Amino acid sequence: MEGQAKQAYFVNEAFSHEEPSQGLDNLHRRKSAGNKELQLDLNGFKKSQDAIGSGAGGGGGGGDPPNLDFDDILPLIGEFGRYQKFLFICMIPFSFFVAFVYFSQIFLTLIPEQHWCHVPELDGLDVEARLALSIPMVNGEYNNCYMYDVNYTEVLAQGKVMADPKWPRVKCRHGWSYNFTEIPYSTVATEQNWVCDDAALPTYAQSIFFLGAIVGGLLFGWVADRFGRIPALIGTNMMGLFAGIGTAFVSNFWEFAAMRFFVGFAFDNCFTMMYILVLEYVGPKYRTFVANMSIAIFFTGAACLLPWIAYFVADWKILAIVTSAPLLLVIFTPLIVPESARWLVSQGKVDKAIGILKKLEHRNGRNVSPQTYQDFANSCRRMQEQEEQNGSYSVLDLFKSPRLRRTTLLLIVIWMAISLVFDGHVRNVGSLGLDIFFTFTVASFTELPADTLLTVTLDRFGRRWLACGSMVASGIFSLLATVVPVGVYSAALAIMGRFFVNISYNIGLQWAAEVLPTVVRAQAVAFIHIMGYVASIIAPFVVYLANISTALPLIILGLLGIVGGLLSLLLPETLNHDLPQTLSDGEEFGRGQSIWDFPCLAKKVDDEEDEKRNADVEEVRSQAFARGTQTGASLKSSTGGELRSSILRRSTKSRNSTKL
Repeated sequence: MEGQAKQAYFVNEAFSHEEPSQGLDNLHRRKSAGNKELQLDLNGFKKSQDAIGSGAGGGGGGGDPPNLDFDDILPLIGEFGRYQKFLFICMIPFSFFVAFVYFSQIFLTLIPEQHWCHVPELDGLDVEARLALSIPMVNGEYNNCYMYDVNYTEVLAQGKVMADPKWPRVKCRHGWSYNFTEIPYSTVATEQNWVCDDAALPTYAQSIFFLGAIVGGLLFGWVADRFGRIPALIGTNMMGLFAGIGTAFVSNFWEFAAMRFFVGFAFDNCFTMMYILVLEYVGPKYRTFVANMSIAIFFTGAACLLPWIAYFVADWKILAIVTSAPLLLVIFTPLIVPESARWLVSQGKVDKAIGILKKLEHRNGRNVSPQTYQDFANSCRRMQEQEEQNGSYSVLDLFKSPRLRRTTLLLIVIWMAISLVFDGHVRNVGSLGLDIFFTFTVASFTELPADTLLTVTLDRFGRRWLACGSMVASGIFSLLATVVPVGVYSAALAIMGRFFVNISYNIGLQWAAEVLPTVVRAQAVAFIHIMGYVASIIAPFVVYLANISTALPLIILGLLGIVGGLLSLLLPETLNHDLPQTLSDGEEFGRGQSIWDFPCLAKKVDDEEDEKRNADVEEVRSQAFARGTQTGASLKSSTGGELRSSILRRSTKSRNSTKL
């Protein structure tokens, strides 16, 4: 599983470090809590700097050398200065890239509900006359896949204007005619007639896209670890560019499927790597804002814009090019975005990392002493040495003890349910009985209030009951959408289901990163994310069931949401709890918790005891930051293990105590 660790999702680094083994720096474990823990104690820092200076200058003192990490340096060079704000704005095109890559296939393969067998002999008649003469009626509607098997030249010669229901029937022989009133353009699916017996082909293509996403994640995860984040970012976007443009020139299904497979390589790395790079250079105080708003505003805006690009372009080939060509902008990335300083440190290139930090310092108009950078460099080198001494663990270790095995299996099942329900709602908008362009826009817009609401409530209500409530609510609204008339009411209820699963989705991987022990966190979260992709492969087939009954997809999504929500109650709550570091910690984590424990109602931790413990820590540590030295699950799993995340996969949102 080492390879998977290298391409793992970006894991909240606040949750990806073991406790220091050094005596003086052995701070009490970080809890999953709010951002208050990230604030820099400036007074304490000044004192520690004085201590550092005297120790360095006097050449004695006998104390342990100071330990500085990235989050100690960022407040000094500027947590969200001019340059970080510039990088934040630079996330906009990449947010558009991932939205276009993820959603464009929906609008490339749209098929109007009204399509019928084409009968060349009747081309001279208007639509209603053609249908009345050639298409059988089924349940009051014209059949999509059958026509009457008669000599239409003779029928016309006899002056008939209505078909005889007793006439023999046959499958369409000369292709199909489509009503492009609601979908005002031809798509690859209509041009190649992916209907009736071939109606499942768009579904297969979408699943192949997700297979490409798995392969691309592994490939570009390796590239990112081997050659750096910027080369991987360029590579994944260029893959999406060439395959996306190539989509416009396909002539059959297998060519289309091959192009979508390679487009899948760009999902969701085309955004995630930029997302991680920017978060690395933003201080802890502002990380929640940057992480959430980049998704809530930029990605949501792109998703809401896409259907109208498709509508006004009105040509699927041009749409494929228009939504792919902007990825070419990635070639300018090296000119404006620095390489990951964490990756440089993991490769032993500490001096280059410090050079980048000095540029940020200069552009933000700050002044950091050379001694601070020297202490930081020394800390990085010590961490590398300690990393080499650490033992190795794998995901398999999670299955060797009963409670940890149960927790891991629950996380996998719940995340697969969330992924399937989320992607199912995304792709089911065409079955809601309203204009798909408008419905998709409204459904996509739910990302903004969902992200905003979750940011406000997550640290108040905790993970468990919020995940349960949002998933169950999504399921209930999905089921209610099946018992009301198709149209405005069913669409409104289904969109509410999408809103609540957005909340569940955003909780999912962060919760996993908190529950799983440090020593295997990067690998384990990567594995769970891959299992989510497996569920996403299934989602298009769930949506395809709408061809049998429009209620079936919503029934399945509703039941999965309710079951997944109830299962989440079996996981331990992490809010205000010490997070597990070792496998034994993971085995014991959550023992004694009750399902009915509500963090917002729970008794607060004894403040006096915390103050006393923190005071003891302050007396011995050499910095005034509320963190211990990063040693455990390792420098490599916190730098190499950053890579995979999804938008749609928001563990990277780092809402609480985020340490990048």
